[in-house]
Amino acid sequence: MNFLIDENLSPRVAELLTKAGHDSVHVRDLDATSAPDTTVMTLAVADGRVIISADTDFGALLAQTRATEPSVILVRELLGLRPPDLVNIIIDHLDVLEPHLQAGAVAAFTTSGIRVRALPLR
Repeated sequence: MNFLIDENLSPRVAELLTKAGHDSVHVRDLDATSAPDTTVMTLAVADGRVIISADTDFGALLAQTRATEPSVILVRELLGLRPPDLVNIIIDHLDVLEPHLQAGAVAAFTTSGIRVRALPLR
């Protein structure tokens, strides 16, 4: 899968996902540090990337615009994890998440599981 890692996560997340065989970039690699969320979303759509972020504003923006892309993986509740542990959790669940993310979805990782909502959000 192709991922765009938001600035609230370590660039190491992108590096580790790339090492695991995924096309991953951090917003800093695109000179988009401090860019508005709408710009990050536009970049993700243009490159066919799934956003990985701890910023729940992406869900609100997707709901407000009723957009069908980009897909977003929210990891807010996992922020305390080291990048290798966070990446391992994401990779361990990609087989189940990938079809949803390809169709357009928001997947929120919580301490008790994963919640997936199809796009557009209502």
